[in-house]
Amino acid sequence: MKSRWMPAVLAGWVLLAAQSVQAEYAAEAVPAQAAEQQVQLSAEDKEYIAWAQKFVSSLNYQKGEIQLPGGVAKLKVPENFYYLSPADTERVLTEAWGNPAGSETLGMLFPDGLTPLDRGAWGVTIEYSEDGYVDDSDAKDIDYTDMLSDMQDETRAENEDRVAAGYEAIELVGWAAQPFYDEMSHKLHWAQELKFGAAEENTLNYNIRVLGRKGYLRLNFIADMEQLPEIEQNLESVLAMAEFNDGYRYDQFDPEYDKMAAYGIGGLVAGKVLAKTGFLAVALIFLKKFGVYIFFGLAFLVGKLFKRKKA
Repeated sequence: MKSRWMPAVLAGWVLLAAQSVQAEYAAEAVPAQAAEQQVQLSAEDKEYIAWAQKFVSSLNYQKGEIQLPGGVAKLKVPENFYYLSPADTERVLTEAWGNPAGSETLGMLFPDGLTPLDRGAWGVTIEYSEDGYVDDSDAKDIDYTDMLSDMQDETRAENEDRVAAGYEAIELVGWAAQPFYDEMSHKLHWAQELKFGAAEENTLNYNIRVLGRKGYLRLNFIADMEQLPEIEQNLESVLAMAEFNDGYRYDQFDPEYDKMAAYGIGGLVAGKVLAKTGFLAVALIFLKKFGVYIFFGLAFLVGKLFKRKKA
């Protein structure tokens, strides 16, 4: 379906949105045919619509307590979210969002009420790095203003190599949310605003790290800058979901037997923008942004066909 994604998205979502509006606003007598007539549906368009409906219904939307693969950690997914398994996540990232195959995640979180194909959808990828116990003793001494300046200089210095390798130059615009570490829960979160090449809209890279005895969980939001307020509203809910199982908790570290990581809190944040602070999320946002959202700036789609989203 990848080759037909671009021409089919607009017509497919017009019809799907119209059908939804017709169901929810029957009293207004809004016929689905009215929207369909505004866009002439080709055979490819109809094929995409059928695929999209089948794809969404094939996903296994999970809630409640979820044991993550590997047995190291678990999620407690509330009613306003749902979890997709690694297999379903791979399908979303590749089949729906057009990213390269081979991502290795522990699954993905989405806000309830939105499917991965919906306009305005955002998600959180979940991964685990067993790099060792991350000492958090440096957390209170970090000057994040100075750190940002150093990271910006490093990013600019590396752009020549990135462009030579065929990638867009990247500008680290600044903190979208300054790093914050909760020493009680051992959870760290921060957000960067990035600009890819000559893109008109900047990209959001929002990161969460949950520290454990042998490593840490990486939760990365895949979203656009305009969705930052919505993410901030849901941040506490996402932070509260993830926790390590007994035997893997941060406070169970044993220096006699366990490995220490080669970096502290500062190292988690100040790593190379793409290499250590969420390359997967950055790459996915970029591809998702130009593979899906490019159509959704049209007034026709964000108008009455999607007024149900405001409810």
